[in-house]
Amino acid sequence: MDCKFIEKATGAIADKSRLSILIELAKKESLTNADVMELVGLSQPCVSHHIKLLIDSGLVNSTKDGRTAHLRINKEAMQQLTSFLEALG
Repeated sequence: MDCKFIEKATGAIADKSRLSILIELAKKESLTNADVMELVGLSQPCVSHHIKLLIDSGLVNSTKDGRTAHLRINKEAMQQLTSFLEALG
């Protein structure tokens, strides 16, 4: 088990805005930064900070299409986090 990953991932989901982003990403295939701004109602710099933390944690992947970033859940990382949490129960 990668303890550093677990530490970053659990830290990333500890914030209500980042958790909202992950929940919405689970419902949809992808989101853009503009979608996230609308979802959480925060400024662009604040949204960028939250997205960066989610990407740095490994839970979210980002691909660029011109100036637009498309965010997607990293399913392998999410499975690793899920396995860890299930092992605790």
